[in-house]
Amino acid sequence: MYRINENYLKLQGSYLFSEIGRRVAAYKEAHPEKDVIRLGIGDVTQPIAPTIISALHKAVDEMGTPEGFRGYGPEQGYDFLRNAIAENDYRARGCEIAADEIFVSDGAKCDVGNIQEIFGTDNTVAVCDPVYPVYVDTNVMAGRTGRFDPAKGGFDRLIYMPCTAENGFSPELPGQVPDLIYLCFPNNPTGAAIRKEALQAWVDYANRNGSVILYDAAYEAYISEEGVPHSIYECEGARTCAIEMHSFSKNAGFTGLRLGYTVIPKDLKSGGVTLHSLWDRRHGTRYNGAPYIVQRAGEAVYSEAGKAELKAQVAYYMENARTIREGLKEAGFTAYGGVNAPYIWMKTPDGMTSWAFFDRLLAQVQVVGTPGSGFGASGEGYFRLTAFGTQENTREALRRIRSL
Repeated sequence: MYRINENYLKLQGSYLFSEIGRRVAAYKEAHPEKDVIRLGIGDVTQPIAPTIISALHKAVDEMGTPEGFRGYGPEQGYDFLRNAIAENDYRARGCEIAADEIFVSDGAKCDVGNIQEIFGTDNTVAVCDPVYPVYVDTNVMAGRTGRFDPAKGGFDRLIYMPCTAENGFSPELPGQVPDLIYLCFPNNPTGAAIRKEALQAWVDYANRNGSVILYDAAYEAYISEEGVPHSIYECEGARTCAIEMHSFSKNAGFTGLRLGYTVIPKDLKSGGVTLHSLWDRRHGTRYNGAPYIVQRAGEAVYSEAGKAELKAQVAYYMENARTIREGLKEAGFTAYGGVNAPYIWMKTPDGMTSWAFFDRLLAQVQVVGTPGSGFGASGEGYFRLTAFGTQENTREALRRIRSL
């Protein structure tokens, strides 16, 4: 008789954003006349930029001709996109990353979830706390985390690295050495960034202890301050200890198109086996690549016109972030982030729990955010607001919050 993967039973409740969706749907069904403003899920709102739309149309037209038709594409991604990524995201920043070390996929979230498959289930895992839930949940499913301990609000085999106001929401190097270290900068959910010298300390730590850093750089396009690295490969020695994931969703609005990539340098080895070869094999067996037309759209992101259009869209969202952050502070709230990331991390008022504040905002002013406790125990008492709304909705949401 078949058996289920019992590790799935260790997952805590429903997925964070599914629970948000459930509560909002129930509220709207009961109050159809209410105008709900969503500043919760980190989905973009600006339409695809004109240069990218033109590239999509051109690629679709190609597919309708005998000469331009494409069937199955290369599992690792088309060379035209891999070369554009290598040149613009790495060589232009002084990083030694070759095109064949880049693996194109249908999104960073998929890669973040799938990358753990090339590692043994006996590896110890360290995560920031609070943290994007996918890092934890996929390792729970794989059986690396042990059981959930309600008393401490975490899994007994995970190494939690608290990110608090006291440490600037940047984790300290763990005393217990992990095998796999998940880092995300600029950070989701706190909006915190890390200076190059601090990131270099993590690279040195990983190389010294034989650890691998799984670095989520999905929000690097929002970095505004000097001295904040856009890639972990800006640090010396990162080629021997780091894997980096990128997304086109946040910088180019591809949440509906689906496109991302993962970098695994050939210098990253375990027992003489390169992790590059393992990920290459996985791509060949369980293809999760993006269609030709979407990869052509990705190539257009790196054109001069595409860069200019997307810079304007990022600036649009970061103006929202400034509006929210400064408006909250003026109203007496404590708020962080929103400088190098499109997220504001605010303290809930009056000692309210994260979900109690969520329910209060929804019921009283019809604004949806994300409860900090959904990102981990250290997120309790905090609340995430996204800058991905329209500027009109953002200003209206802020006005409503300030009316509480």
